[in-house]
Amino acid sequence: WESANRSVFAFNDGVDRAALKPTARGYVKVTPRWMRTMVGNFFTNLNYPSTVANSLLQGKFSQFSNDLGRLLVNTTLGIGGLFDPATQFGMDSNDEDLGQTLGKWGVPPGPFLMRPILGPSTVRDTFGDAADFFIDPKHYVESPWVKYGLYVQEIVHRRAQLLSAEAVQDNAYD
Repeated sequence: WESANRSVFAFNDGVDRAALKPTARGYVKVTPRWMRTMVGNFFTNLNYPSTVANSLLQGKFSQFSNDLGRLLVNTTLGIGGLFDPATQFGMDSNDEDLGQTLGKWGVPPGPFLMRPILGPSTVRDTFGDAADFFIDPKHYVESPWVKYGLYVQEIVHRRAQLLSAEAVQDNAYD
């Protein structure tokens, strides 16, 4: 799938250079670090139900109870996830998704796939991401302004986190 992947990569790179990177730089410039930390905490917590569900689906019962406790602590004591008291309480953060669950269940990853806007993945992880979409609480927000505002803010925040890694891509041979 190399030819298609290269075309999609070129498209993604164009969108990044024209819109995402400048927006992310502006976001970093005008948003204090403490606020960006709170935004990151909020989105990590908002997406954590997927980690909780997939820990259970993978049969990681101890991790599941830790993840569920982490979600509850950060949602309540952390004021909707703006703060991360669970880490201070010694509750480890995990990163599980349906792609990993499918892998644990024996589904092979399939070929590399460059997705428009979403970036690199495998076929298995792409199907996993599609299913995880329905676990994402943002999917159930009724107001389109709020829903799409959350999606855009999360994309901008994630892109801003990658600004420091640009040297790696700039120095890559291919």
